[in-house]
Amino acid sequence: MLMTYPNPLQDNPAYSVVKQYFVHVDDTVPQKIVVHKDSPRGIHFRRAGPRQRVYFNSDEVQACIVTCGGLCPGLNTLIREIVCGLYHMYGVKNVVGIDGGYRGFYAKNTVHLNPKVVNDIHKRGGTILGSSRGGHNTSKIVDSIQDRGINQVYIIGGDGTQRGASEIRRRGLKVSIAGIPKTIDNDIPVIDKSFGFDTAVEEAQRAINAAHVEADSIENGIGLVKLMGRYSGFIAMYATLARRDVDCCLIPESPFYLEGPGGLFEYIERQLKENGHMVIVIAEGAGQELLSESMESMTLEDASGNKLLKDEYFSKQRKMSINLKYIDPTYMIRAIPSNASDNVYCTLLAQSVVHGAMAGYTGFTSGLVNGRQTYIPFNRIIEKQNKVVITDRMWARLLSSTNQPTFWSPKVAVGDKGNEEEPTELSDHGIWGEEAPHFN
Repeated sequence: MLMTYPNPLQDNPAYSVVKQYFVHVDDTVPQKIVVHKDSPRGIHFRRAGPRQRVYFNSDEVQACIVTCGGLCPGLNTLIREIVCGLYHMYGVKNVVGIDGGYRGFYAKNTVHLNPKVVNDIHKRGGTILGSSRGGHNTSKIVDSIQDRGINQVYIIGGDGTQRGASEIRRRGLKVSIAGIPKTIDNDIPVIDKSFGFDTAVEEAQRAINAAHVEADSIENGIGLVKLMGRYSGFIAMYATLARRDVDCCLIPESPFYLEGPGGLFEYIERQLKENGHMVIVIAEGAGQELLSESMESMTLEDASGNKLLKDEYFSKQRKMSINLKYIDPTYMIRAIPSNASDNVYCTLLAQSVVHGAMAGYTGFTSGLVNGRQTYIPFNRIIEKQNKVVITDRMWARLLSSTNQPTFWSPKVAVGDKGNEEEPTELSDHGIWGEEAPHFN
């Protein structure tokens, strides 16, 4: 049995107004809140928050923070709040940042972090620690962690959290690994939303507005906005619903076809004849199955570089001239600072993972589940991708907003069985659905 210590928060004046300082270790949050009356209890996750006993003496904590993968609004906010949370809530003074992502563990590049260093970084986009993509050697990284005496590792982005926690557990080290998964596409399962998503939707509206102005200012104008979403169309869907200037939204989960009755080209022609312009929002992964077919017949790109909606088709087949304006705001969106909503969310995430790490949990992430901060085993976050369910009410709301057809060909089964939600895994034990990721 490892030694435990009283939680320093009990003497923190900021928490003196809280009626209940600590979260009970048996408090849980259900994954599903809408169930039939005779349903089993289902999967529950531990409620996030400070515990009465912690497994680290604050003076002995050696913490490090690393950011991995592509940029996303909110990275600097998370770094700031982890540092400030450790410092102000638990009195942890030894915090370093790993410079350059996972590669920084090999290069031994570190940046000393304290509240003064990180004070204003949430106002900037990107990450002050730098980032990198690509594979990594988990064993070598754990070697570096062990050599440096690090006992808390905070990983923002990347899928190395679970592997690192497994290697730490295999070696019997008293090291807590806490992960905050990063994807701007909101394609993480279980949690309500991913950080940076609200900012992405808000910024995407600026591009949609620009496309609408361009399209409305010219005869047969089409404003085409490509948004992030290689496999999941959440940004495109929510930006479309929020802006209300969109005539057609195309996402990977909803198949469509180009030519023939009920196809996309027919709909475009009808909209141009009725309104003189239109706005199309397309997620980057939409219509991938059409690319191989269309590439065979493509000899030239139009002025915008768009290959799906060619001017040549309308001029030759429909005897109609169109003016296509193509906007891709992807990297502008990724590089901006997070908005107010995401700043608050990142603060909750950061403080929650700090509480969890101090309490001795490892291989976990924190995230909102039904509006409550929870601790979730990292393997549940990465086991599949969250996708738009096109038989759900939210997609129906979008279709009602845009008045676009479904574009489903007769070959596509109504109901799109491939995108239906999988049945929730049930467990008599309910909590975690597996052994809690705790090093004690």
